[in-house]
Amino acid sequence: MAGDLADPHGTHRVCTEAVMEALRQLSDEPWLNECHAWLYRGAWMEWELGRVDMAVPLSPDEVIMKRHAIYRHLSQKDIVPFPGEDPREFWQRAEERTENTARLYDELGMAEYQAIEVFVKLF
Repeated sequence: MAGDLADPHGTHRVCTEAVMEALRQLSDEPWLNECHAWLYRGAWMEWELGRVDMAVPLSPDEVIMKRHAIYRHLSQKDIVPFPGEDPREFWQRAEERTENTARLYDELGMAEYQAIEVFVKLF
């Protein structure tokens, strides 16, 4: 789920609320005890490394696959309805964010990767 609930267009909050309501309605299901919710951040900000519960390295090919997946998301291509202060396309901001995260991990002495996507475990 999206962990940046203050996104400019408000859809992340709406989607997160819908998922949480669905989970509440399913709370008696035994299989739900085996599930976890992982929060990601969008193109505007990243989790602080001290809060990260899972870091997923991305190869150069996976970065391109992610770029193509973002580009296929119609609300994220060309002119973004709510670009904020940053005039770049969404995929460009997302790539810079994950590449910066990889650099931070490298500076900490971890393995060097093209990019790293990080997540915080909600439950």
